[in-house]
Amino acid sequence: MLRSLVGSEMCIRDRSYMLPHLNSGWAVDQAILSEESRVVVLRFGHDWDVDCMKMDEVLYRLADRVKNFASIYVVDTSLVPDFNTMYELYDPVTVMFFYRNKHIMIDLGTGNNNKINWPFNDDQELIDIIETVYRGAKKGRGLVVSPKDYSTKYRY
Repeated sequence: MLRSLVGSEMCIRDRSYMLPHLNSGWAVDQAILSEESRVVVLRFGHDWDVDCMKMDEVLYRLADRVKNFASIYVVDTSLVPDFNTMYELYDPVTVMFFYRNKHIMIDLGTGNNNKINWPFNDDQELIDIIETVYRGAKKGRGLVVSPKDYSTKYRY
């Protein structure tokens, strides 16, 4: 993670520029439609948002390790508002999974099975989730169960 000291605060520099950006609704659709053998991981949000920067950092670090079964893209919801209402993209950061033009839902124990709406700190946790999505989607499942329960009762 790139960091620079500004005053007394540590600032995280954005790594989203290292991830492929989809800058139109058509590009998002093509990314989802054209991938036949891998999971498409889409991070929706704003490149300047701190939570997105954290998630982009994790996605950047794990991109090379999941390249055989997942492709990762970044979508700025200000530039591409086409999906904001359809996928209810109201959170600062949202990660969604698609396989062969189908939205793959994941039960994380949070009640929202459509997406992940918080940044991860641990690369391996997200790799495990992407791998679980891939294995379940490959078997034809539209809903997979996360390897870890993220309900609030286990966070504290």
